Amino acid sequence: MNWISNYVRPTINSLFSRREVPENLWSKCPECGTMLFHRELADNLNVCTSCDHHMALRARDRLATLFDLGVFTEVPIPDPITDPLNFRDQKRYPDRMKAAQKSTGEKDAMLVGEGSIGKTPVVVAVQDFSFMGGSMGMYVGNAFIVAAKRAIKLKRPLIVFSAAGGARMQEGILSLMQMPRTTVAIEMLKEAGLPYIVVLTHPTTGGVTASYAMLGDVHIAEPNALIGFAGQRVIEQTLGEKLPEGFQRAEYLLDHGMLDRVTHRKQIREELITICRMLMGQSAAIKGSLPAPDEEPADPAKKPKAGKKK
Repeated sequence: MNWISNYVRPTINSLFSRREVPENLWSKCPECGTMLFHRELADNLNVCTSCDHHMALRARDRLATLFDLGVFTEVPIPDPITDPLNFRDQKRYPDRMKAAQKSTGEKDAMLVGEGSIGKTPVVVAVQDFSFMGGSMGMYVGNAFIVAAKRAIKLKRPLIVFSAAGGARMQEGILSLMQMPRTTVAIEMLKEAGLPYIVVLTHPTTGGVTASYAMLGDVHIAEPNALIGFAGQRVIEQTLGEKLPEGFQRAEYLLDHGMLDRVTHRKQIREELITICRMLMGQSAAIKGSLPAPDEEPADPAKKPKAGKKK
């Protein structure tokens, strides 16, 4: 046995060999190309620290950053019929669902939670674009209706974060039926006198835009979010005209009266607290836990003057 070849050399190589670095430690901003450390990006709510580009945020992470102390109760959603059309393209629909569930850890494209934001009780539904493009199927319709009914039962505002490529083609006409279903649920909220607030994130398109995403009492959008029904190329081919720069982006829609606000992701939580309390007729939220100081601090050396006796 060669002691140097079999022991010494492998030991030295192991000491100076290049250590493997996990691939998920860095993310590249799709807008400016800056490499961002994962902890720094998470602390900044998935907003690029260089160019302020708003990247996608998972539904569960969105709820955790929204609710007080990140604590919320997940509302159970009834499961719809599995593969009602026996749909198959390159893959079977159930196989696509299993792959999406495995990659995201979620059952489907919408998550519903209830809790408090700024000590204001609310019900929140969030679409997850990473789950099959946030497509609206029967499960999403069920989730929206459950969220609306829960808000009515608890007499709370309903907040919806939309992010979708449209209806889910694997469910055909059944996915399109979710448009009138969610519209009826919104009417139930209005009859109950409860606020319905929509936060449109990138992207919100198709049947989602044509239904519950644009039926809110208040519409807020994240900066530069793509919002529209049909794609820009389809519209240009139909009209035979070149569309304006920034068409279907949040800032353009705000300028043309389609939105109420375009708000940075870091400021959305405070804005939602203010709007919810205002629409529910509640007093403004108190920031901090200490009482406001007196205008003129009392001097302990001075005693209050006794009032004159009658």
